Amino acid sequence: MARGFSKAVTSQQKKTDLLPSLNILNASFLEDFAKLKDPRIERSKEHLLKDIIAIAILAIISGADGWVAIEAYGNAKHEWLKSFLELPNGIPSHDTFSRVFARIEPQQFQECFLSWVNAIVGELELNVIAIDGKTMKQSYDRNDQQKALHIVTAWSSSHQLVLGPKKVAKKSNELTAIPELIEIAGSVITIDAMGCQKDITSLIFKKKGDYILALKGNQKLLYQAVKEWFELAQKSDDLGREYNYHEQVEAGHHRVEKRQVWTVDVSELPPLHNQALWSGLKTVVMIVSERRLWNKTTTEARFYLSSLSSNAEKIAGAIRSHWGIENSLHWTLDVTFCEDESRIRKQNSPENFALLRRLAINLLKQEKTSKQSLKMKRYRAAMDNNYLVKILNSAS
Repeated sequence: MARGFSKAVTSQQKKTDLLPSLNILNASFLEDFAKLKDPRIERSKEHLLKDIIAIAILAIISGADGWVAIEAYGNAKHEWLKSFLELPNGIPSHDTFSRVFARIEPQQFQECFLSWVNAIVGELELNVIAIDGKTMKQSYDRNDQQKALHIVTAWSSSHQLVLGPKKVAKKSNELTAIPELIEIAGSVITIDAMGCQKDITSLIFKKKGDYILALKGNQKLLYQAVKEWFELAQKSDDLGREYNYHEQVEAGHHRVEKRQVWTVDVSELPPLHNQALWSGLKTVVMIVSERRLWNKTTTEARFYLSSLSSNAEKIAGAIRSHWGIENSLHWTLDVTFCEDESRIRKQNSPENFALLRRLAINLLKQEKTSKQSLKMKRYRAAMDNNYLVKILNSAS
């Protein structure tokens, strides 16, 4: 039973349907967030911090997208909530939710999140971890000269799990956040061209991981050398005969996409620019994607560096899974959770609310009994307390 969230129930209450209320206390993540330090002074604590956190989490899972919606959820579910929360002064107002989350220290809040996630990760085999950034477009504030919040996230596509978010001041500073997200040995780390840096490969190598990094113009000389080598090999028809090859064809949404993947051991290439400085580098990769629509066909070539051995099928699968962070996380945040439309921007609120959204996504995606979309899961959770409890307990 989660510490600090219990409340005595009367015999009359026991006669009612309290199964959801009692089960909800078994959600282990509530224990982790109960450790959060209260930023308020004593005389302003009309509502318990644990109640405020719990209501916010439950409301966001159930579809709330702001402080007013969280208050409305609390009022609508008051009778159910008070069966396991203390609520000494009823449901907090939207202003109270706003003030408290604006003052909660984001680093502490993130540590609570990571404590809960790490308990889950310990039971999983994380094969590929994708790292990518996303800007919350409406979180800027001109009056306070506050720029839009940019968050870099580590994501497990195979388990549909946010492993850790990290705020950066602006997109050009993603490199400062990436090292803090590389913590899991034995996994393959995939990063876009922003993370294609010698220091990043060194860090991954030291932590006993592997990497696949997108290679683009920010590494101009290396990119040009790899690109020219593949072009010459294609012209001489050497690629198909001599090197590891894998092909994927997918059809759907009125398009057909063919991906051809070649992986080549660096020993087969002429010495590359600063090759020795890229820790663990074993393989260069080219993917040629041909997309056929009803009215046109487009072709694109992409290049990668990897510490993995030259296995085209394995590397192709890892690269493909990297896009799960765009399709399954970033798209979901914008379309299902309306993150890009959110005007929450006071003090620490944008960062803390962003973490609440990612917590909700983790919980919703770990609930496997329903095959419904996340949108329908949230809708159902708002109406059915039993299902909401199932979501909470799915990752306990």
